[in-house]
Amino acid sequence: MRLAIFDLDNTLLNGDSDHAWGEFLCQKGIVDSEEYRRANDYFYQQYKQASLDIFEFLEFALKPLAQLDMTQLQALHSEFMATVVADMMLPKAQALLQQHRDQGDFLLIITATNRFVTGPICEALGVDDVLATEPEVVDGQYSGKVAGTPCFQDGKVERLNSWLAEHGHSLEDSYFYSDSRNDLPLLLKVEHPVAVNPDEALDAHAREHGWPVLDLR
Repeated sequence: MRLAIFDLDNTLLNGDSDHAWGEFLCQKGIVDSEEYRRANDYFYQQYKQASLDIFEFLEFALKPLAQLDMTQLQALHSEFMATVVADMMLPKAQALLQQHRDQGDFLLIITATNRFVTGPICEALGVDDVLATEPEVVDGQYSGKVAGTPCFQDGKVERLNSWLAEHGHSLEDSYFYSDSRNDLPLLLKVEHPVAVNPDEALDAHAREHGWPVLDLR
């Protein structure tokens, strides 16, 4: 089966689920809203500028998961899905997924955002598999640390290569859709790179190299 690979945030979603989850925690009073919002915005700007220290960010982003039990987290995420993520869904993105589904392609989301946040979103989108940054779980509780290689920049390529070897897929005739310059390492590996509502740097690269540029919004 041909692989159709998709970034999630600002590609299939109208917005960034990682940043939105942080904002949701502020609104719910789970974290110190002023301090947390300042850091959340700071890291998001670094991400957009391709200067993010992923380990510094994950130390910040995964900490709240370690402060709540799984039952509390699941209840919060259900509310997050209903009140925040539902409004981020893009009909054109779902149509694109369906187009690849109808062609018999294997649909894979690969995202830097952690699996706790993204797992239910990807399930709602109906894809075949997901590669995400993995939060460490110890004795049934999130530890606040990351497990393995973060699924970010070159880490996406590393994680995908491991997945390909494990599942017997290849990148022959593959597609990858992304909005971000952070995903250039993986965009350069596939046969059909596609820029989706791209940032300025990716837009310039895509147009210089004749890549398709889509607007799903």
